[in-house]
Amino acid sequence: MIKPLTDHILVKPLKEETKSGIIVPESEKEKPERGEVMAIGPGRVLDNGSRLPMSVKVNDKILFRKYSPDEFKIDNDTFLILSESDVIGIIN
Repeated sequence: MIKPLTDHILVKPLKEETKSGIIVPESEKEKPERGEVMAIGPGRVLDNGSRLPMSVKVNDKILFRKYSPDEFKIDNDTFLILSESDVIGIIN
């Protein structure tokens, strides 16, 4: 698995599904994406040398900006890398 650096997050994208299991097509309106946090970096280093702790943790379900992550595949699984600042919120 990949270990993100600084304030980067490794995310497994989640598919949008209805309660019946049917995948909902994307609309023309830009909606945030959903994903599950697989790994996190140690946090961003501040000007004073201290490290800012991450706000998300492994296994959190998150919303993030659609066009911000970099996408790649490992063994036919799709993963995303994004910065913590691209996370809109944590899904409870």
